[in-house]
Order: sequence, then structure tokens, then C-alpha cells
Amino acid sequence: MAFQTRSRDPLLDSSMQAAIEKRGKELIGIFLIGLGVFVAAMVGSYTPDDPNWMVSTDAPVQNWLGRPGASIAAPLFMIVGWAAWSLALTPLAWGLRFLLHSGEDRVLGRMIFAPVLLAVASIYAATLVPGVEWKATHSFGLGGLFGDTVMGALLTLLPVSSHFAVKLMSLLMAFGMLALGAFVAGFSRGEMSRAGRYLTLGFVIIYGGIASLLGRGATSGFKAAMALREQRRAAKLQAEEDAWIAEDDGAQMFESYPQSGTGAEAAEDDFVEGRPEKVGLFARVPGLMRRSDPEEIPDQMPEPELVETAQSGESLLSGDARISEKIASAVRIRRAASQAPDHDPDLPLTKGRGKRAEPLLFNPNAAQANLPPEPPLTATQSTPAAPAAAAFAPSAPELHQVPDLEAASMEAEPFQERAAPDPTAMDVSSELAPDRVASEDLPAGRVINREFGAAPKTVSAQKAADPVEYELPVATPRKAVVEQPQRKPVQPSTRAKAEAQPALAFEDNAADFELPPLSLLGHPNGVERHHLSDEALEENARMLEVVLDDYGVKGEIVSVRPGPVVTMYELEPAPGLKASRVIGLSDDIARSMSALSARVSTVPGRTVIGIELPNEKREMVNFREILSSRDYGDGIQSLPLALGKDIGGSSMVADLAKMPHLLIAGTTGSGKSVAINTMILSLLYKLSPEECRLIMIDPKMLELSVYDGIPHLLSPVVTDPKKAVVALKWVVGEMEDRYRKMSKMGVRNIAGYNGRVKEALAKGEMFSRTVQTGFDDDTGEPVFETDEFAPEALPYIVVIVDEMADLMMVAGKEIEACIQRLAQMARASGIHLIMATQRPSVDVITGTIKANFPTRISFQVTSKIDSRTILGEMGAEQLLGMGDMLYMAGGAKITRCHGPFVSDEEVEEVVNHLKQFGPPSYMSGVVDGPDDEKADNIDAVLGLNTGGNTTGEDALYDSAVQIVIKDRKCSTSYIQRKLAIGYNKAARLVEQMEDEGLVSPANHVGKREILVPEQ
Repeated sequence: MAFQTRSRDPLLDSSMQAAIEKRGKELIGIFLIGLGVFVAAMVGSYTPDDPNWMVSTDAPVQNWLGRPGASIAAPLFMIVGWAAWSLALTPLAWGLRFLLHSGEDRVLGRMIFAPVLLAVASIYAATLVPGVEWKATHSFGLGGLFGDTVMGALLTLLPVSSHFAVKLMSLLMAFGMLALGAFVAGFSRGEMSRAGRYLTLGFVIIYGGIASLLGRGATSGFKAAMALREQRRAAKLQAEEDAWIAEDDGAQMFESYPQSGTGAEAAEDDFVEGRPEKVGLFARVPGLMRRSDPEEIPDQMPEPELVETAQSGESLLSGDARISEKIASAVRIRRAASQAPDHDPDLPLTKGRGKRAEPLLFNPNAAQANLPPEPPLTATQSTPAAPAAAAFAPSAPELHQVPDLEAASMEAEPFQERAAPDPTAMDVSSELAPDRVASEDLPAGRVINREFGAAPKTVSAQKAADPVEYELPVATPRKAVVEQPQRKPVQPSTRAKAEAQPALAFEDNAADFELPPLSLLGHPNGVERHHLSDEALEENARMLEVVLDDYGVKGEIVSVRPGPVVTMYELEPAPGLKASRVIGLSDDIARSMSALSARVSTVPGRTVIGIELPNEKREMVNFREILSSRDYGDGIQSLPLALGKDIGGSSMVADLAKMPHLLIAGTTGSGKSVAINTMILSLLYKLSPEECRLIMIDPKMLELSVYDGIPHLLSPVVTDPKKAVVALKWVVGEMEDRYRKMSKMGVRNIAGYNGRVKEALAKGEMFSRTVQTGFDDDTGEPVFETDEFAPEALPYIVVIVDEMADLMMVAGKEIEACIQRLAQMARASGIHLIMATQRPSVDVITGTIKANFPTRISFQVTSKIDSRTILGEMGAEQLLGMGDMLYMAGGAKITRCHGPFVSDEEVEEVVNHLKQFGPPSYMSGVVDGPDDEKADNIDAVLGLNTGGNTTGEDALYDSAVQIVIKDRKCSTSYIQRKLAIGYNKAARLVEQMEDEGLVSPANHVGKREILVPEQ
């Protein structure tokens, strides 16, 4: 049984459904446009200082969408960077499509590639160089963390240099981003082709409008220039004609012929007016692009009229008048030649047109009216020249003619820009001097000389036949800036000038003390100087650029600074190149440049990287030259140290009082001992024994023993490590005494104390102090007396230790405690340390010592680890030795310096001179040590003593013995827990009890028996 159902009519007809569908798509488009605008506002107003969920600040929110917008924009920029704009442009593009009902059916198939577009845009942004503001506020590039990560991975995969890889990736990603962006935005091939046509048409219309506006303004100026040029040319021709008429007595015949200037102007006007004007944009474009020279615009003087006039005049004249008529005819012909174009329009060229840089005519009408028709480029001449063109035939130049100043001002620039013409196609002589009279029309042996009114000269045929040579400019190759050091003679100090003057024989030189003269040292004139030429330095710079390019380092050597020992090449690296990458190539650079070593480091305060390469011939630094300089002799340093010369050759003099202590490290043979000798001599040449006293500690017994007996010493040179500990403790006690004196005087440093002493001595005053003399017999109260004494200035004390490693092995804890105390507090008291070691390891240069010695000098070391130990960075292992050092002042920047050389003979000469003034005044307590009470106080200050009883036993040991006797237990861990001390200290206490027989040795299980009976 079949049932028949009635089909219902639709609720809405098809037209209504289509209308609803369109309105719905338009609503979707409005929503997408609004979404894109919101995202654009959020991204456009992004500020890294806005508070968000990653950064909490008190700054007001600057994002247009408030805190939610800032919280979304911050992580978005951190991940994809500036590629976040694609999230705003994509909804805007599809919103417009939905509103305009154009290709909205492709939305699903295209929008799924939007994440790919976001990734490609992020990678492209990562290839761009960020600005200064972006670098200051962000730790990632313009492409965010995603772009930087992907870009770094791609650079490691590409087998090319990093600089080229970045450029290549930027180009590829730009094309990919544009193509993918057009695809995601829904563009089809037809739309892309239409867009290209519209863009091309718009560009042509805009270009044509601009060219038309420029051409209207250029027409009037061009015509005025041509009129002025024609007037000047006519005036010059008139002057030439008058000169010839005066010589040949034919002036009356020459005046009867008409001038050709007005005819030329009329012909030109007729020619211009007779040309039809082209209309339309594309018809005017060839005229805009055509170039013309003012000399090549024809005046259109008809030559047949000139020829006929000349012939009629010649038939009427006879005798001498005929000569004048020929001269006048030749002048008219040359005038017509100068006004006619360089090439006959009817004659085809035999070669292609040369490259000519000529002024551009902006007016299309003037360009088409004034330019003759262009001949074909490759045609050959097949017809003979017209008779009237005989005057224009190329001929050998007879005279290099210099035009007048007015003509040169208008003709010099086009002439300089054009290329050398072909002699078969044009007349060189007419090009140089178009208004010169032809030699065949002049009398024999006479040539017009136009060199600024000079007298006529006769030119030989050989000189006249010499061709004109054109010199093309040659590009100068790029050169690095070679900054040669100022090799000026050293300005002598006042002392050096005084010693250079001869002394009179009857002068009394006897004195208590006299500083050693500079003549005891070697003269700097004996030093061999080596200078490198700029060409050699330039060649080395270019070679270094090639070497760096081989290792993938892109950059340019912008400056070369030669010095006495090394030459520094300043490398300006390419953007994005890390300095650590170049620094790590120091060994490879030295190998490729065939150098002993290469040191690479950044230049503080500049963007360049310094590459220091040793010179082929090393120049010795003379010690006397530095002491004779004003930096040392006339300086204001309290304790001057002549360090040497920097890489530029300038003297380096440091002040030990401002350091205030110096730590020196270097291997054997690196020049460390010589540097210590130069520092000691620097003090001896500037300061007397009343101003500076020395304590020398030399465990090696070789380096400093030569100074034994000079008046500056406080004690003999200390060679025993145990006595060295006593000497350092005496220095600590002296520091404490000086601080007490300065505290009573109310001054802050030794300079203030000595200033008060000088004032008191000048006024004749005495210092007083209160001393306890005993106790009153009746009352038992202490009795004090006031003692007056003469004030004495406190000298500086410099402690010099040649080898720290030997001292640290003997008494490391005591030495470290003394050095720490002195380094922390001795600066104000005028006590300074110079400590050297040849083993810069962490057990010798401990963290405590490094923290209290901010000023350090490193000579050549064996490894990068040693360099890091002494300086905190690498580089000392690349030094050359023999005085080559790195000087770190105050823990800041590191400067390379070349120490001076002083021989053993020179040191002995200076020491013998100082010994002439008597034996030194030694202090007895320096080596012997203070009394027991003062020694205990010094140990307490250094933290080496925990207090003691009458029997001399340690109080801590007494406490340990009482615990063992009471508890009947004895073990290291038990004593450690009971006394809350360290394991090593507890072990020493147990061993001491075992040595004294209080406990037995440990058995096989580690237990000890208590041998002391119970109490």
C-alpha cells in the first residue's frame, strides 16, 4: 500500500535566502574587521614596560586595550616578535572579502595556512637587525624567541658563512612571506594579474605627471641659456674678425658682408615652430628620456647661402681684397660649423654611439623640436659627403686650445662627462675648440692662440699631429686607516734637563743623600727603532680580513695602530657577530698569519674588536727613556712605578699609592723579575729613605739580594720563610701603631699626618703625649706625665715579596692572614704590598688574596686557567714573554703593556751609588719579632690566637681534656660535637692528648682508652 505525502513549500523563497546569506556574510566580515582592528590596536600600542602577567611594575598601562591587551601582547611579542602583525592583517583581509563578497568561499582552504604565515614572518623578522631601543628593552630579536631559535638552527645547517646565510635567508623568507601572505589573504591568479596591471599603470601616470611638471619649468631656463650662449659665441667671433681685419688692411671689404647670428636665430625659430607637437603621455616619454648637449643643438644656418655669398663676393673683388674675402669666408664657414650639429643627419654613423653623460631635457616639446633625427647605429657610410661638409671633415688636431673662462663655465661639465670619441666618427679638434679657424684657410706659419690673450705662436707640424689623450678616472681602492704612533722625542722632565747641563768643578756636591743620576742607565739612543710602512700595514690588514673571512667572520679592518712590540688591528664586525666567536679564533688567526701568538679582545667603550699581532722585529723598551719623561719626572704620583709602554708606544707610569697593592704573576722567563727590578728602581730614583722604606722578602735568595745594604731598607733582605712571617707580623703591628697616631692627630691618611708634621716643624711646635709612669703610693691611682717630642714624618713602607708560593707552603694560614689584614687596612697608613708568584694557582692566589688585590699584572702564563686565576679572563697565555704584560687597574679594563729592560749591571751601578751614603738604619723588630705581649696582640688581631692561660696551654685544649676526663670518651667526632669546632681542629686536639699520654692510640675498631684516672 503506497502513501502519498504532500511536499511543503519552503518558508522563504530563494531570493530571500540569498539575501539572508549575504547579510550573514557581511556580519561575519564586520566581525573579522573589528577583530583585526582590536588586534592591530593591541599590537601597535605594545610597550615592554607595561605591567602584565610576566612583569609586575608600577608604571601605568599604555596599551590601548588596557591590562588584558598588555598581558596578551607581551607573550605574543616574546614568541613571534613583529610577526604578530600578521594576526591583525589576516582578519582584516578576510573581513573585507566577506563585506565585498569577493572570494569568501576560499576562506577555509586558505586560513589553515595562517600559522605557517606567522612562522615564516617570524623567521623573516629574525633576519633583520634590531634597533638600539629594541636591544635596550628586549633580550631577543625582532622575530621573537621562535624566530631566533629557528634562524639559529638554519644557520648551523647552511654550509656558508653566517653573514651570507643571514642575507640569503632574509631574501628567501621575504619572498616566501609575500607569496604566502597573498595566498592566505585569498588572492587568485586573476586578482594578482589585475593588481599588477593597476600598479604599473598608476606608476606610469604618476611618473608622467611629475615629468610634465618638471619640464614646464625647465623650458624657459633652457631657452635663456641657449640665447646667452649664442651671444657669447657671436662676441668671440666678432673679436676674431676684427683682429684679422686690422692685420690685413681689408676691414672695408669685411664690413660689407652680413653677419650670421640673426639668420641662425631666425632659422632656429622657424625650425622649432615647424615641428609638429606630440601629444599624449606615451608619445612624450621618449622625449623625456632623450639626452642632449647644448653644443649639439643646431642653429640651422643654411650652408648653401653662405657658399653662394662667398662666391659672389669673390667674383667682384681682386688683389688684396680677395685675401680678406677668403679670410672672412673662412670665418663664416667656421661659425656655421660651430652652430651646426657635430654629425650630419644625412650621413649614417660607422660605429655605435658612445656612452655620454649629458644633461636631461625635461620639456618633451623642446626636446622633440630641437633634436635632429637619430641615425642608425650599425649602418655604414655609402654616400659621399656633400661639398658643403668639407669644412666639417675630421682633421688632425693642431693645437690644444684652452677656451676662455666664460665658455669654459658652460662647456666644462658636459665635456668632462663624455667618453673619448672615435676619430672616425667625429672631429676631435672641433669638439675641443669648435670656433677655431681651420689651418688650411690661414696664412702659412700662423695659428690662432686663444690661451687667455697670449701672443700668437708658431706650432710645428709634429706637435700639431699629436693626438689628444683622454684620461679616465680610476677608482681609489679602499684603505684601512693606519694610525702611526706619534714618534715625537720624549719631552724630558725638569730633572733630566738639569742632569743634562754640565756641572761646575768647584761645586760642593757633598750631601746627606742624593738621588741616583739617570746617567747610570743605558741611553735610549742605542735602541734600534723599527718602523713599518703604511703599505705593509695595509697589506697585513687586507690579509687579516681574508683570514677572518675564511673562518666565517665578516667585518672590516677600520684602523691599524702599530706599536713597538705589537700592532693592533681594529675589526668592525658585521651586525649580529658575537665577540666571543672572534676571541675563540685567536690560535687559528695566529697560525694563518704566521705569527707567534695573537690576542683578541674587545676595546672598552668602542664597538670594534682589537686583534693584536706581534711585529716581525721587536723594539726594546728603554728604562731610562721612561724615567726621563715628564710623566715620571714631573708627575704627582706618591709612589711612581714605571711599567713600560703601551701598544702605541706611550709611556705608562702608575701610582702604587692609589692601587694600593699589586699582585704579579708570570712563568719563569716571562720578565717578572725584571719588572720587579724596574719597579724598585722607579721608587729609588724618585724617593729618599726619609720618604720611602722597603722590606724585601726573597725566598729564592737570588733576585733581591743585590739590594742588601741600601739605605732604604728597614731590615736585611729576608730569605727565610719563617722570618718572612715575623716580618709581615711586624708590618701589621706598625700599621696598628700608625692608625693610633693618626687617630689622635685627627687625620684620615698618611698624607694628612705628614702635612700636620710639616706645619708643626715650620712653626717650631712640639708634639706631646701622656704616659703612665706608675701608681700613687697613698691612693693607688695611676700617675701620668706629659712627654713632649719632636714631630717626625712617617715614610711610606713598601713590602716586596718575590715568591709567594714558597711562603704559602711553609705557613699558608699565617701568611694569608697577614696579607688579608694589610690589604684591607694598610692603604691609609702608607703601607703597600707588591707580591709576585710564578705559580698562579688557586692554592697560592686564594680567593681572599684576589679579593683584596684589585690591581694585578699578568705576564705570560702557560694555560688559560692560570690567566683566569690572575685576571679573571683569558689572554695572558697569548703574550710574547720578555716583559709583555697585561695590566688590570682597579679590577676594570685590561691594558697591554711592554715592560722596560734593565740589566744586572745597571742595577749594580744604582745600588753602589746608594751605598755611598752610609749603611741603612735597620729596625730591630722586623726580623727578630716583637715582645711576647705585643706578639699576642698581633696574633689576636690576625685571628691566629684564641687566648691562653698561665701554663701556655690552649684554653680550647683544656676544655677538651676536661670533657674527656669527665665523660670517659675520646674520639674526633665526639670532641667536634661537644666543642662545636671543625673536624680538623678536633683531630689535632685528640692527637695532642695522645702525644701527652692522656689517651691511648686507637685500636683496630678506632676506640681509645682514657689513661687519666677519674677525678
